Amino acid sequence: MRIPRDISGRQLAHLLEQYGYIITRQTGSHLRMTTLQSGEHHITIPDHKDLRVGTLNSILIDVADHLKIDKDTLLAEILR
Repeated sequence: MRIPRDISGRQLAHLLEQYGYIITRQTGSHLRMTTLQSGEHHITIPDHKDLRVGTLNSILIDVADHLKIDKDTLLAEILR
């Protein structure tokens, strides 16, 4: 599945809430999110208007690895 080019950091944070991620803190223009599903996991998301494709891809790979699912499956689930 093609990675979207117009997703913001806040939108991604909102989409990841369905996997138990919550914003635990914000430092400057970065959001720190944590989940306790499948063990504790932290990710940092830039709070930018449009995330760069490489940054978004890296975050999705990290979350998919933690949840033990395929990145394309994760992307399809959060974008439906």
